[in-house]
Amino acid sequence: QVQLVESGGGLVQPGGSLRLSCAASGSVFRINVMGWYRQAPGKQRELVAIITSGDSATYADSVKGRFTISRDNAKNAVYLQMNSLKPEDTAVYFCNLVSLRSVSYWGRGTQVTVTS
Repeated sequence: QVQLVESGGGLVQPGGSLRLSCAASGSVFRINVMGWYRQAPGKQRELVAIITSGDSATYADSVKGRFTISRDNAKNAVYLQMNSLKPEDTAVYFCNLVSLRSVSYWGRGTQVTVTS
């Protein structure tokens, strides 16, 4: 079994920054894609950013130029640096891991609130 634990969420003013971290533990073998998704109240979960084992990153249009995803394969960890945060970035952010066997795992989420 694989466990994902997110950290780094919180309350920040518009224009501020946060860094989210996610560490995978348990029966972690070969990880293919790691990423971040978010879900705002009353909305569906949406992709924020994903990064492959080869460090190829994909971002949602709404966060391009403001967010940066990175990963540390040795630590089975993925990070999301979020700059120039906007109120519309407010959501619960979920870490996701997809193994080479195409099994998907989710963290429990961390709340990010952007408000003045």
